[in-house]
Amino acid sequence: MTTKTVSVKEAQAQFLELLDLVSMGNRVVIQKDEEPLAELVGISSPKKGKRVAGLNRGAAWVSDDFDAPLPDEFWLGEQ
Repeated sequence: MTTKTVSVKEAQAQFLELLDLVSMGNRVVIQKDEEPLAELVGISSPKKGKRVAGLNRGAAWVSDDFDAPLPDEFWLGEQ
């Protein structure tokens, strides 16, 4: 990873090019009056690994009557 340092004026003029650099893993430091003011860095996406079945076994349960018909009171709004 390399670091490129630019002035605020250069950053305004070259913003899209600087974003390209950042997307390739580089770092951009923006200076104002020779002092670092801001830093552009890429956002790393979480690495997607293979999913493994059964890691959360037992964490959820389903009632035995889960798919049983609901009573008429439910549909008719009666109490």
